[in-house]
Amino acid sequence: MWIERWEPEDERFWKEEGGERVARRNLVFSVLSEHVGFSVWSLWSVMVLFMGPEYGIDAAGKFFLVSMATLVGAVVRVPYTFAVARFGGRNWTVIAASLLLLPTVAAFVVMEPGTSYSTFMLCALLTGVGGGNFASSMTNINSFFPLREKGWALGLNAGGGNIGVPVVQLVGLAVIGAGGGPRVVLGVYVPFVVLSAVCAYLFMDSISSVRNDTGAVKAAVRDPHTWIMSFLYVGTFGSFIGYGFAFGLVLQTQFGRTPLEAAQLTFVGPLLGSLVRPVGGRLADRFGGARITLGNFLAMGAATGVVVIASLRESLPLFVGAFVALFVLTGLGNGSTYKMIPGIFQAKAEARGLTGEDAAAQGRRLSGAAMGLIGAVGGLGGLGINLALRQSFQTVGSGTGAYLVFLAFYGVCACVTYVVYLRRPVARTVATGEAEAGAGDRSSLRYVDV
Repeated sequence: MWIERWEPEDERFWKEEGGERVARRNLVFSVLSEHVGFSVWSLWSVMVLFMGPEYGIDAAGKFFLVSMATLVGAVVRVPYTFAVARFGGRNWTVIAASLLLLPTVAAFVVMEPGTSYSTFMLCALLTGVGGGNFASSMTNINSFFPLREKGWALGLNAGGGNIGVPVVQLVGLAVIGAGGGPRVVLGVYVPFVVLSAVCAYLFMDSISSVRNDTGAVKAAVRDPHTWIMSFLYVGTFGSFIGYGFAFGLVLQTQFGRTPLEAAQLTFVGPLLGSLVRPVGGRLADRFGGARITLGNFLAMGAATGVVVIASLRESLPLFVGAFVALFVLTGLGNGSTYKMIPGIFQAKAEARGLTGEDAAAQGRRLSGAAMGLIGAVGGLGGLGINLALRQSFQTVGSGTGAYLVFLAFYGVCACVTYVVYLRRPVARTVATGEAEAGAGDRSSLRYVDV
């Protein structure tokens, strides 16, 4: 169904004319589609656990397989973002969900010893289409909700999608525990792919006023905050997806865990990280995304320091505990950073003299264009994590070198968050919607509580 009039910032439209009800219905089925997409994108984090010596692929080769899935999933986020306006949110969700059949069926056909590494690589590359679902889903839901609820809505949408990572790992654990093979995991997902496409067709809507705006895209590309937020999103979402893909393989390679032992531990961190993502959005709604993001990066640095100690001591309990904490923090940071994006662009619109719905519309226009770019760059962080781990294991035989790099990176992210968004507040507390007299210069383009 195409919706001709959509004014979520209008309280009467939202509460009395059914806007909230329609938005929440679309959110539910957007979460379903994105959830299945994340599961398909994460398939190779499970498939590599099944690939024993008979497959003839070493640890470095397995890290490279999951890296390529991450790479494609990040790159396709850009066209997926613009596809929402081109085809409509409902229509594109149906198409994107249907495309998930391609990597699932392809892997089902070839998943056995004796298959060439290049064939496995092609199948891993195909699963990247699942990563694109995130960008189109977030862009679509961003258009449905008013600014005051974006942190919660985007956090819930993304968190429900992110849970696809631990769910596919739980399915893998169940299959391994039952003595089944990798084709069983793949077979489980085919009907769910079909279900998500059918539900999108039956229950979702498209907003006719959402159109691709080349001017907005150009403005988003030129705006330094698009790239600053992309950098911060590398630290949050890039860490989540990178660790989610690599954790089981690290447990096998560095700590000698069997596939079953690794699978028993792999899903816990991604599950908790996914569940707390909406909490990160809610905290950002209440206290300001920049404050929550800064505290989060500091805590991620501390947790990574513990990971380094655990790696040097070869302490599996300490290592797993610290990594679970890292996953939780990446989830919180995902929610808070995504809350910042629409807040930043609306604050900039108001700093230029726009007010009310005009400022909100301008914020939606630019943040919608920026989200695809930010999501794509953030996804590349997962590629960086897997390549860093691959290099570290090849060079020193453990992941310690990579963990030290991650520790330094989180320190830089914390500094950037503080300097750009907290050190010199301007004139507005976007999280609460209250205008204040600012202490800084509006031309500095620095914002508090975005």
